[in-house]
Amino acid sequence: MKQIQEYEKDIASIRNMMERSSKFISLSGLSGVMAGIYALAGAFTAYFTLHYPISPMHFRQYSLQSPEAFTKLILIASVVLVASIATGLWLSARKAQKHGEKLWNSTSKSLVFNMAVPLVSGGIFILVILYTGHFGLAAPACLIFYGLALIQASINTVDEVRYLGFSEIILGLISASLPGYGLIFWTIGFGVLHIIYGGIMYNKYDK
Repeated sequence: MKQIQEYEKDIASIRNMMERSSKFISLSGLSGVMAGIYALAGAFTAYFTLHYPISPMHFRQYSLQSPEAFTKLILIASVVLVASIATGLWLSARKAQKHGEKLWNSTSKSLVFNMAVPLVSGGIFILVILYTGHFGLAAPACLIFYGLALIQASINTVDEVRYLGFSEIILGLISASLPGYGLIFWTIGFGVLHIIYGGIMYNKYDK
């Protein structure tokens, strides 16, 4: 008869197989770090484009009301988004290949769908508040809806993504109570927090 240790190994193996089938474990922590670095670069670019030499601690809502400023911000945000997604896909594909898995499977499809609902609705909401002139709510809305998307995605991936989501929501709510400091909170949420949580995930799952 099998020893107790062998049964425990079998149970652990079955549990691991079930987790791998329901969780997207190919998500690379390094992609979070890189996304944070891209966000920091984008935030600094936005600051020197719109605020400099005025301190970012000063209220600068009026600077966002010109079409030229909006165009620059959209361009900067688009570059950061595309670079983050491209890097994330590349690193996750490399990790999946290393473990002999497919990047695009039923679990990753479910993850994308769960994230898409709050992200798309949040994006439309942000466009509406910008169109109606509520510029001070744009950054908080970005953080809050992104946090909701991460919490939804955490159903199909590691727990650290859920904690990052809650952190983004809390930061967004604080930002909403302090209008005029959106760039600072955006930098912390998309830059600093991504680097911190990405580093934690890399050390825990990628090494």
